[in-house]
Amino acid sequence: MLARKGEAVAIGRLERFLGDLDLSCELAKRCQPEIQPTSGKRVAVVGSGPSGLACAGELAMLGHEVTVFESLHVPGGVLVYGIPEFRLPKDLVAAEIEMLVEMGVHIVTDVVIGATYTIDELMTEEGFDAVFVGSGAGLPVFMGIPGENLNGVYSANEFLTRVNLMRAYEFPRSDTPVWRGRKVAVVGGGNVAMDSARTALRLGAEEVFLVYRRTANEMPARKEEVHHAEQEGVEFKMLCSPVEVRGRDGFVTGLVATRMELGEPDASGRRAPVCVLDSDFEIECDTVIIAVGTRANPLLAKAAPDLELSRRGYIVTGEDGATSMSGVYAGGDIVTGAATVILAMGAGKTAARSIDAWVRRER
Repeated sequence: MLARKGEAVAIGRLERFLGDLDLSCELAKRCQPEIQPTSGKRVAVVGSGPSGLACAGELAMLGHEVTVFESLHVPGGVLVYGIPEFRLPKDLVAAEIEMLVEMGVHIVTDVVIGATYTIDELMTEEGFDAVFVGSGAGLPVFMGIPGENLNGVYSANEFLTRVNLMRAYEFPRSDTPVWRGRKVAVVGGGNVAMDSARTALRLGAEEVFLVYRRTANEMPARKEEVHHAEQEGVEFKMLCSPVEVRGRDGFVTGLVATRMELGEPDASGRRAPVCVLDSDFEIECDTVIIAVGTRANPLLAKAAPDLELSRRGYIVTGEDGATSMSGVYAGGDIVTGAATVILAMGAGKTAARSIDAWVRRER
């Protein structure tokens, strides 16, 4: 109602203010959650992203011994490797993780479930009473067009991980460099595409183009993120679909795209893009970042061959987060596909309550 007469209440910013106020206090003076008496039950959490951390915190408050297994060398999942510093300061994530450790949560890094352990091994050899899988959906999707193997072509996942987590912008002081493009083309229209484009600008790109096959009305990114990208100088090339990455001597020199027009709505309800014949043109660039989505890592099937998966490789669960395997629960992007941090956290908390009931049940 207020938005009709003026400006809407900025709920997100109010929540951020309260969070920052809490974090400004010393750890000992912060709002400490009440922890129930120990249950003697052990739960393994696979993945330290938003769903895993939310699940771990909830379980710790319920009195269970929780161990979080993270495949990377730093905990936080997409919160640290996928979301840029200018959108989510890493100090905030570190403070929340520190709070979990103070609550008794054990965090083990450099452990890949599916390679280091299987889920069965966690519940047998390692002695956990239940397992929560919150491993996310971090396997990048490419377009399958010629030239994607050229130097200077990145998936958005690789690009953002190198910059956010591995400090590639500090090369040669960092071990993992990233090419600082002069002209960068980002393919996609979601929040990850916006993050990639704005990150490229901060790395010193003179021009950044965002190539999207529909119009701004169909773009899945939040309007606020699109607005920020426009303000910062990202050039939007709408109704354009890449068909080839061109290069010379193994390095990117341009991105060939064809112009599109919108046809009838597709299965998602959005109008499907249709190629305009003989409309190909080339965008001069030295870097191409592919941000057209992600999917589940196939290591998951290796980690638990008895786990029921959807045709796209995501874990099938009930509303309570229970999977087809007894004592195994899941939540977040590994169930829904790429979604929001809030939805992933909610799924983690829902699964934690189900796990609590499961481990306390007489069996």
